[in-house]
Amino acid sequence: MLLPASIPKRLTFLPATLVLFPLSVVSVNAQSKLTNQSKVFINGMGPVRVGMTVAEASRAAGTRLVALGDRGDGSCFYVKPQGQPNDFGFMVINGRISRVDIIKGGVTTLKGAKIGDTEARIKSLYPGQIKVTPHKYTNGHYLTFVPKDRSDRNYRVVFETDGDREACCGATYRVTQFRSGKLPEVEWVEGCS
Repeated sequence: MLLPASIPKRLTFLPATLVLFPLSVVSVNAQSKLTNQSKVFINGMGPVRVGMTVAEASRAAGTRLVALGDRGDGSCFYVKPQGQPNDFGFMVINGRISRVDIIKGGVTTLKGAKIGDTEARIKSLYPGQIKVTPHKYTNGHYLTFVPKDRSDRNYRVVFETDGDREACCGATYRVTQFRSGKLPEVEWVEGCS
């Protein structure tokens, strides 16, 4: 390409950069489909966020979200990806996603916390941000991640643990399930019940 002498040569790279940028954005978006490898955030999982309608969440997830069990009066129920195992579900309150519950499988948080982790590991992943309270039904605990960022003050991640006595080591408390979402729903122990 011939350029007039008055145009610096470094400008010739600008069009190539602009052409490549949209291609990289497309590839990132193509990878955002909801899967069992999607990460849990304080306000959702993968591309699904708290506050979305079920239709918006289905579009973002790249799959239809269907009701899990009885919808009761419809004001509170759970949805999950159609045809997928029941490893996780999204609580829906008045038509909008309010939290995600991880009940089995290998789904992790952004920091890598998962079912089976010890309380010590959870505390080490979130130093100084875990509030420990007694579990309502077991000898375990609720480990609640309390964010420091003011913009996240209405969200939490709650890890439930259950104690398992080991002869050599005293009590080892391990995560049995966890959830993330907005207050107050994320702290409802019985979910929609």
